[in-house]
Amino acid sequence: MSDNFPPPPPEQPQPEHLPPAGAPPERPSPWAAPPGPPRKQHTGLIVTLAVGGGLVVAGAVVALVYSAMSSVEDSIALPPRSEAPYSEPYEEDPYEDPYEEPYEEDPAEAAPEPTVTEPDVKKDVTITACTRDPQIGWQSAKVKVVNGSSTTASYHIGVEFLDKDGTKVADGVTGVLDLGPGKSVVEEIHGLGEVPQGTTCRLVDLTRMPTGD
Repeated sequence: MSDNFPPPPPEQPQPEHLPPAGAPPERPSPWAAPPGPPRKQHTGLIVTLAVGGGLVVAGAVVALVYSAMSSVEDSIALPPRSEAPYSEPYEEDPYEDPYEEPYEEDPAEAAPEPTVTEPDVKKDVTITACTRDPQIGWQSAKVKVVNGSSTTASYHIGVEFLDKDGTKVADGVTGVLDLGPGKSVVEEIHGLGEVPQGTTCRLVDLTRMPTGD
């Protein structure tokens, strides 16, 4: 080609050919190249990465909480040792609540009125006779009971019979019922069995029980 010819003009873009309205869509040419394979979506990879990242974060949070709890337990179990020198404990003043009502002590109970002391029962009973029956050799004693108390009373009276050596050889009991104050009565008490001559009598087991006003 000679250099005298001018270069050809650039190609102008051809207008896109549009099918008329209502015409059926054009079928691809059987001679056209097949379309390329569809692009693979990355949704599964994104979900996998998100789940893995969440697990990593959760594991880190659990490890952090466990470490914090361990530190708290250590601080409770082993309190820090004070470097201050030992000092004697001091007594604190008792705390007084300004709003607490003053404690009122219960009034002291009145002392019981003194009662009249009853005389000893031994003063109420005396032996007036101590004899041995010469025929059967049994010993007996007569006792006088005077109620020296302030109420009607009943009496239980026991007598022991002793030989010359002080050994008991027989005994007997009697009772007096509802003897009024200041009243007196004489009772006879017999021992069972023969006793030697020279046997003496002794009062034992004296009891006075109030039975009325």
